[in-house]
Amino acid sequence: MVSRRQCMVAAATLAVLGSAPCRAKPLERPTGKVILTISGRIGVRNAGTRAEFDMDMLAALPQRTFSTKTPWYPEAHQFTGPLLRDVLAAVGAQGQNLRAIAINDYKVDLPVADARKFDLVLARLMDGKPMPLRDKGPLFIVYPFDADESLRNERYYSRSAWQLKALDVLE
Repeated sequence: MVSRRQCMVAAATLAVLGSAPCRAKPLERPTGKVILTISGRIGVRNAGTRAEFDMDMLAALPQRTFSTKTPWYPEAHQFTGPLLRDVLAAVGAQGQNLRAIAINDYKVDLPVADARKFDLVLARLMDGKPMPLRDKGPLFIVYPFDADESLRNERYYSRSAWQLKALDVLE
């Protein structure tokens, strides 16, 4: 029997190939305020053609914490949240690119391969506390900049969307 965690990891690994190794568990409907909407090439939905998450749903996924310096803060901060690859696996993402959309309508495209190669966190906490809107919250895609020197450049900095509200899974 394949566990839900094994299924999610396998689905994320094979998503770029356009096939899913097993059925992801259906998503419950959010009971709180929707803070993230995922659309496009996904196999698991809970709101018509989209998957919607509230903060409790994101907090229920396995969490990762790391500290890193960023260009936006003078000191290193600790970021906590689910790995982006786990969020993509939860919705059965089957594309090779993502369009991240912020509350202010900033849009940036990033390859799904980044989520497989690096431990990108969909940060919901900074230094153990929820991030307010004025401080890049409530969600912030954070690359582990201090873990890999090759991430410290404008390409990856621009992909670190803060005030994230939506992801669109593209071809």
